[in-house]
Amino acid sequence: MLDLLSKDRITNEAGLRASLHHLDVISSSGATALQATVEHMLSSAHIFAYIISVWDRREAMISQIMTDFPTKSQEYPASIARKMLDNLSMYFLTLPVESLARDISRDIGRHRGFIEHALPVLCALNTMKFPGAGSFEDEIDLFDVDFDNGFFKKKVPQKMRKHNRPKAHAAIDTSLFVRLGVAVPLTSKAAASLSINILAELKNALSFYFSLLRKTELAGDIKASLLPNVEESAKDVAPEVSLTEDVESPTDQPNTYQMVQPMESALYFDNADEFGAWQILISTQAYKKLLEFRRANKEIFKIIFKQIKQLSKGHFSDDNNKQLNGPGAGIPIYYAKMTSGLRLVYQIDCVPDQDGKSETQVIKVYGIYTHDRIGRIWDALGNHLARKGEEYRKRCIFQNEPVLSTDGAILPASFPSAEPEPECPGSLHNLSDKDMDYLHSLLVLEKYVTFSQAFLHSLIANQDVKHVFILTPEEKKIVECTTSCYVLGRSGTGKTTTMLFKILDTQRAWEMSDMPKPRQIFVTKSRVLATKVEEYFTKLLESLALAGYTLQELARMKAKSVQEGLVDLDDLPESQKNIPMKYSELEDQHFPLFVTFDRLVKMIAADILSKDVRGLFFNINNAEAHDSLVTYDVFANQYWPHFSQNLTKNLNPWMVFSEFMGVVKGSGHALNCPEGVLDRPHYLCLPHRSNPNFASQRKILYDIFEHYTKIKRQRRHHDAADRTHAILKVLQGRGFPGQQVDYLYVDEAQDNLLIDALLLRQLCRNPDGLFWTGDTAQTISAGSSFRFDDLKAFLYNEEQRNISAKSAEACLHQPTTFQLATNYRSHGGIVNCAHSVIELITKFWPDTIDNLQPEKGVVDGLKPVFFTGWDKDTVRYEQFLFGASGSRIEFGAQQCILVRDDAARQKLRDQVGEIGLIMTLNESKGLEFNDVLLYNFFEDSVVDQLRWRVVLDVVDSRGHTKFKCDKARYAGVCSELKFLYVGITRARRNVWIVDKSKKSDPMRRFWTSRNQVQNCTPGTNIPHLAVSSTAEEWASFGHSLFSHKSYSQAIHCFKRAKLRREVKVCEAYRLREVARSSVGVASLSDQKKAFNVAADAFTDCGATEAGNQKLQYYRNSADCYVRAGDDLKAAEAYFNAQEFEQATKRYCKARRFDKTVHVLDDHGVNIFEEMAKLFSNEKRRQ
Repeated sequence: MLDLLSKDRITNEAGLRASLHHLDVISSSGATALQATVEHMLSSAHIFAYIISVWDRREAMISQIMTDFPTKSQEYPASIARKMLDNLSMYFLTLPVESLARDISRDIGRHRGFIEHALPVLCALNTMKFPGAGSFEDEIDLFDVDFDNGFFKKKVPQKMRKHNRPKAHAAIDTSLFVRLGVAVPLTSKAAASLSINILAELKNALSFYFSLLRKTELAGDIKASLLPNVEESAKDVAPEVSLTEDVESPTDQPNTYQMVQPMESALYFDNADEFGAWQILISTQAYKKLLEFRRANKEIFKIIFKQIKQLSKGHFSDDNNKQLNGPGAGIPIYYAKMTSGLRLVYQIDCVPDQDGKSETQVIKVYGIYTHDRIGRIWDALGNHLARKGEEYRKRCIFQNEPVLSTDGAILPASFPSAEPEPECPGSLHNLSDKDMDYLHSLLVLEKYVTFSQAFLHSLIANQDVKHVFILTPEEKKIVECTTSCYVLGRSGTGKTTTMLFKILDTQRAWEMSDMPKPRQIFVTKSRVLATKVEEYFTKLLESLALAGYTLQELARMKAKSVQEGLVDLDDLPESQKNIPMKYSELEDQHFPLFVTFDRLVKMIAADILSKDVRGLFFNINNAEAHDSLVTYDVFANQYWPHFSQNLTKNLNPWMVFSEFMGVVKGSGHALNCPEGVLDRPHYLCLPHRSNPNFASQRKILYDIFEHYTKIKRQRRHHDAADRTHAILKVLQGRGFPGQQVDYLYVDEAQDNLLIDALLLRQLCRNPDGLFWTGDTAQTISAGSSFRFDDLKAFLYNEEQRNISAKSAEACLHQPTTFQLATNYRSHGGIVNCAHSVIELITKFWPDTIDNLQPEKGVVDGLKPVFFTGWDKDTVRYEQFLFGASGSRIEFGAQQCILVRDDAARQKLRDQVGEIGLIMTLNESKGLEFNDVLLYNFFEDSVVDQLRWRVVLDVVDSRGHTKFKCDKARYAGVCSELKFLYVGITRARRNVWIVDKSKKSDPMRRFWTSRNQVQNCTPGTNIPHLAVSSTAEEWASFGHSLFSHKSYSQAIHCFKRAKLRREVKVCEAYRLREVARSSVGVASLSDQKKAFNVAADAFTDCGATEAGNQKLQYYRNSADCYVRAGDDLKAAEAYFNAQEFEQATKRYCKARRFDKTVHVLDDHGVNIFEEMAKLFSNEKRRQ
């Protein structure tokens, strides 16, 4: 009869009625029969939940279950109640979170964590033995709460501790109790009391789940989780849970589907097996040191590992718990002696627990050092940590009494969660620059990971992998957020980190469930960023997988040797990109998917656009298609010179192009116009406040726009806005191709157009699965012209427009907005200076930037140095770039000189030669350096000195400008300040500003008035600028620059690293960039000559390479020969690239039919109709 309760039987009205009647009979037959039936239903949590939710006589069964709930810890493991709790706690995690109130959703997660950790504690209580049972109970209450200090203390007199020590054989795994958030009992009475409390909490959790099954508003979701594809059935069987007219059926309601939700425990990791209750957090620097010892000296490695294990068990001694800093140095820093010359340095820290409701002491390992590295830095570290407040200090220095054994082991203390205290002021005790850098590294740049089983296995296997590191409480809230969210933060505040960890959290939650795999997609404009995030995600998954390896499997693993290739990933053929050409062909195996926006729209277009239309935007088989997209460089070189000078006089082409893309074509207003473009009347009527650029010049701007559109149409060119509009237009008349994704993550959203956001929104079926990050202070990409407030309003209006009248009353969660204000890249000296630039933008142009809370650095540091007073009549800049004696110096691999544009770079190179990396501000976006020298930023500014003086209106009230009367005139300063912000925030340690123009005076005076720069004039001590780098460092950064397409700078790095092959490859790519930039500018013969030179360079590279790199260099060579008009050489290069179809076409065009037939015979290429026609025509001409 149990088959009456199968899924197949309850999917129709008659079957459901029979099943419920069977339950009515069983419930009156006794507890034994009922238990067997319930156990059968529990084989599928979906069936059990559904039947209980619709059974009108369920209360009798529920009452019986609650009455029979175990009262002893021994009874619980085998009880039906435990099975129900395990089943229901996992089941409710899978319900759509939009169906649940926020507090209920939170309680579901909390109960699941408690249920998971309660069982092993109850099992441990069953095995514990206590001498002199009962003798302790009348003398003292084990837990005495001291409210004065705000945390719990164990006050156990010495006499009682001696009297009640457990025997040695009674040792238990104390970490089980720590995970549950309870203390280990010392007496049988305490154990019994703890057992009763745990069982009571479990019973309360079961009652909570039953209450959810009674909720009529959840009936639709409960049914949909069992019958996602079945039409309405048995609606009248249980009238109290039938759907009302105000609620859509699961079939119609887009939000009702099974969805993996973030889990609090998904990124929480316990210590390695056989470690103690103290969680060990270890820095990535210490991890690398451990790997070094693992490879070079296993005996020392074993000593270090043993010492860390002892610390985890709370076995503190004079040898491993000696305070390193002075008694008045704030938070104690300790060291453990390893050998005569090695010390492990650590701190007793206090961090939030998994649920965020309490805090627990942990051991944070900073590093493994030789004895001579033990210096003043640790005093400074202790004092800096003490700024967190007196309560934090109390929690770090508090120590429990030894309570479990004769060896004096101490358990970590737990405390109630406390609000962060205001940070106390302090100084860095006149640290040297080197020590200050190291303190910045320890507190800002270092990441700390749990010494987990996966961590241990990576050491055993000798694998240098990436580990999941500890997030800040703010980051954790974002990762665990169950609604859509916007994450705003300035440069270096961890926006991409939260996005990556949320993807990982959802992936891990899926791995722990039996749900369908969630489709997650990460989208960004930057191909480099997409690649880096995917690589990091893959490495995190690989490291987590190590936890499940056996020792034998670990022993067989070999250390990975990664050989970085030099191939532009954008050049790879579609067949090598590991994802299909069409979006509809994506399968579960492709997710999570990390992709650029350009690549994504190409996939969507392949599904919905006709071949002819698609060819206008994405002709991947045409080597000349690269020129059809109007980027800013194309606009500036090929369009701008053709506009009337009467129109373009005193206008900046970058700002004009941004206005075209971001406002006229890419804004939300443009969508409301028939052609997807703001017509002249609408453009002229835009509010000046929200669109200050060109507010007084819009007629001229629109004249230029009409010229631009005409030329673009004549040349059959298109821009990014044309492409998006074409796709949106088709999508209006048809559904989205393929399966929509469950979670969409858009990084650096400010680099997209607003209309791109609409396209991306249609990609995601889950209204709570959207994640947008960005910073409108970094909108220096041409076409980027919106604030996050604009994005939020735009998407909100789209959501409202798409809500049907029937579902208008449905509960839709509003997206949550988060702000990240702590900078984890730069120190306070740089952050404060950069934030002052933001303040200026916010004051004068508040509608061009999102107003965020002030950015802050973790550690103070050196203020940027402003060099002033050097000019042509006194001392040349070259004296401090080269050194006073004229001896040549060079900047290191992690140092960069930033200039305005290519012309400024060439001018500087002519003056100082190959002194180091010289990059433009646009090229530097997305990169980080230790030191940045901002060279002649103001001198090369298109904004004159009079307009720059607007910043002096903040310094005093004398009225230096007429800003209020003519705001449009000063709009260019806003754009310049955003460039300035990007330049300053590229640096981690030092910023040097070098400028001889009077246009720099207003900003220098502004910063000086706020004490945010150090002025350096002739005659003062000049800071040491250049820092040497190793060949390995030069090579590493050369690869980074190559991936950013900064080929000239990569050549510089590889030359310093003495890597001739890499220099040769970069030179070929540089020559191709030169050839491409000549299109539309140089004569046709010069263009062909430039492409021929690049093609020869790629051919030389291919001749000396092997494998995929060889094929790619020949492929590049062939494409360049096509552009050079040399079909025969192109055919030979395609043949060497094993692109036999393309080789056949080019041999045919070159009238080398003997070669054509040879290729077809040897390589079995099918002649397509088009090629056969070409072949026939060419033969006919002979």
